[in-house]
Amino acid sequence: MFEKTFDEKKIDRAVLAGLNSPVLSREENATEDSLEELEALLETAGGVCVGTVLQNKATPDPKTFLGEGKVEEVRQLVEAVGADLVIFDNDLTPSQQRSLTESIGVQVLDRPALILDIFAQRARTSEGRLQVELAQYKYLLPRLTSMWSHLERQEGAIGTRGPGETQLETDRRLIRKKIDKLTDELKEVRRVRATQRSRREKNEVPVVAIVGYTNAGKSTLLNALTGAGIPANNRLFDTLDTTTRTLELSDTCTALISDTVGFISKLPHQLVEAFKATLEELEYADLLVHVIDASDPLWQERAAVVERLITELGAWETPRLDVFNKCDLVAGEILPHGEDTVAISARTGEGLDALLDKLRTRLDKGTVRVELAIPYDKGGLLDLLHREAKVEKVEYAGSIEVTALCPPKVLGRVREYVVSGWKPEKEFWED
Repeated sequence: MFEKTFDEKKIDRAVLAGLNSPVLSREENATEDSLEELEALLETAGGVCVGTVLQNKATPDPKTFLGEGKVEEVRQLVEAVGADLVIFDNDLTPSQQRSLTESIGVQVLDRPALILDIFAQRARTSEGRLQVELAQYKYLLPRLTSMWSHLERQEGAIGTRGPGETQLETDRRLIRKKIDKLTDELKEVRRVRATQRSRREKNEVPVVAIVGYTNAGKSTLLNALTGAGIPANNRLFDTLDTTTRTLELSDTCTALISDTVGFISKLPHQLVEAFKATLEELEYADLLVHVIDASDPLWQERAAVVERLITELGAWETPRLDVFNKCDLVAGEILPHGEDTVAISARTGEGLDALLDKLRTRLDKGTVRVELAIPYDKGGLLDLLHREAKVEKVEYAGSIEVTALCPPKVLGRVREYVVSGWKPEKEFWED
């Protein structure tokens, strides 16, 4: 399903492992499909899969997660294929991660650690790096004890008892300080975004946020609509940093459209929390465009993951438009259809006109560009226009001559001073 794109100059060889258990939730369980996705994540991070182990077990083992027998099987496989590390598709506790590393003899990571590594590689903006660094420190903090296990093994030896404990506590204290500092910096990012958002609201500029599962084609769609020029490759998390562009929908309707970081199942909660500074834009958007890979046989599950994260981020009430992308790769399948759905191919351009029509219908609220001649004794109307319309030009002559984009409610207040731009056969105002 995914194109292999790893760097052949430096390749980590990894065995992938996972547990499927009836006591774990559907989101927590490992399956053949989720292991396939984990392999694609590994390739994105620059590694290659050299073996896979999927364990079916009634309950996870508290210490080894898979059970001692299966862990020994993994150890033997690692030795046979010359693997450098083992990556679990499930979340591991710090103690389980430590125990498995000691038993298998190579580094053991879990899915969140792999995703964090990818994000660290691909974040480009200072804001993106801040968010990833905060998530990494939050992930690292409870795992410090495992990192200092070499001192624990010497417990009681002369010269090791105090310094080991002191160093561990020092590291914890430093990381907590770093977390506090990064949290404060991201609060400042939110403050700046809130200011920018208030300006957009004042100017009545609608905002569209593109969301979707990673590799669904969000960046390709933004490029197709606006010529944004974002790199769009067939790999997971190819772009992380949000890009916003202007989209001219009509002579009287201009929108801001942004793509967001791709969602994925089992997205580390540290990342969801850290990226709220960016993803809170979803809550304030006028419209969410949910891009779905129509060629993915698991698109329904992927779409459910996105819907779940949208709800977690507080944007469940934001109007939604489902865009089934890559329809050129679907043969003979009937996709959902209706007013809130459109099928497109961002790569070929198929269906983009229909998508733009739907965006105009949703976002163009009947705004009209008009020329007004306002008497000087009615100068208060100019304040109204500045507050609730978009004033493009003001000239002072025999009257106050104004060119403005007026929504219906404002036009109803100034209609008797309209010189041109308003068509009498259409009633744009509200009495």
